Amino acid sequence: MLQLAVAEDVGSGDLTTRLTVPRGSRARGRVVAREPLVVAGLVLFDPLVEVLAASGEAGAGATSLSMSDQVGDGAAVTAGTSLCTINGEAGAILTLERTLLNFLGHLSGVATETAAVVRKVRAAGCQARILDTRKTTPGLRRLEKYAVVCGGGTNHRVGLFDAVLIKDNHVIAAGGIERAVRAALAGAPPGTDVEVECDTLAQVTIALAAGAKSILLDNFSPVQVAEAVRTIAGRARVEVSGGVGHDTVVEYAKAGPDGISLGRLTHSARSVDLSMELTLLV
Repeated sequence: MLQLAVAEDVGSGDLTTRLTVPRGSRARGRVVAREPLVVAGLVLFDPLVEVLAASGEAGAGATSLSMSDQVGDGAAVTAGTSLCTINGEAGAILTLERTLLNFLGHLSGVATETAAVVRKVRAAGCQARILDTRKTTPGLRRLEKYAVVCGGGTNHRVGLFDAVLIKDNHVIAAGGIERAVRAALAGAPPGTDVEVECDTLAQVTIALAAGAKSILLDNFSPVQVAEAVRTIAGRARVEVSGGVGHDTVVEYAKAGPDGISLGRLTHSARSVDLSMELTLLV
């Protein structure tokens, strides 16, 4: 994935830099936040440098690059804050600039969106975990989920392989909630989380009777969530999903679920505004 990102931007080489920047000249580049944000993605600097260096002549000078003065992923910063300083050959800094800023802008956007939701819920005195979903950019899921954690959120399952989540179409294909839950509980590897999606309170009752210990309330209203939480009464973990936004997340959190999942953390987060300020060193 990093190889693809570098290859699509650099290709056979940075033509502009090669023609205008003297080989071997040294510089310092500061990555600066142009708005308040939560940082995510600085961890990618070293791997990106390695990929650039491995690209042959197109990555000339990449091995000279180093990062210093980094604030660290997960840090909340104000506009004008320097996230890090990159030192090395000027040409290599310029070649890496856009790829690095693209990752930083996107991942910091995810972290910033997550932090905003978490902040609202905590300010209301609620402890519901803010969860991500599988609604991620293809190829970037692990990075986007990393960014969610940087913003104070919690990762839900990574993919189809690490947990059981029985959704409505699984229920149809299995012949009902009871059959689906009992089959999953009987066959899941030890320690595997088995969760079932319920669209109605009646389905919640059936899922509980079948032995479900984790229930996803899909597209319930806050009032309905509160009723379901009372019905479940601690017998299963409760997650809420569907129709939750900035304007409703506190109302849902006050209804008492253990977790609230929001696809918007990853599929709708806006990239934050960053810039690279270059200083040529004598």
